[in-house]
Amino acid sequence: MDANDRAERARENFLSGCNCPQSVVGAFADVLEKNGIDVEVATRLASPFGGGMGRMREVCGAVSGMLMILGLEEGYNDPGDDEAKARLYERVQELAGEFKAQNGSILCRELLGLAEGPDAPKPEARTQAYYHNRPCAEYCASAAQILAEHL
Repeated sequence: MDANDRAERARENFLSGCNCPQSVVGAFADVLEKNGIDVEVATRLASPFGGGMGRMREVCGAVSGMLMILGLEEGYNDPGDDEAKARLYERVQELAGEFKAQNGSILCRELLGLAEGPDAPKPEARTQAYYHNRPCAEYCASAAQILAEHL
């Protein structure tokens, strides 16, 4: 699957009701499965990062989803491996920097033009007006495309 296909899949996932990190993670279902991870488990793991971490409007959920898949593909598991840590953190900064260059920020509240601080925990209803006013599907597509181009 090429980068454009991944971007479209992430966009479709969001428009079908997934939150931002679930949308991006789900666009890499084949990568999850290749690594022995069930897509349902991965989307549950990604779910709290929606709304910039539980609607606190911090790091964009699409970026979080992108970095979850990066960790799966290039992450480390030896806490003493400082070289692996440095390589991964360099990649995180590279991908997050590209997302920021394309979209203006990696913070949910800045991307959506919201005031600082959390929103009510209850998510908004997914209506036509919601989708019209929220550019999140495009942020999901952007994160998936960036990641696919770098993997």
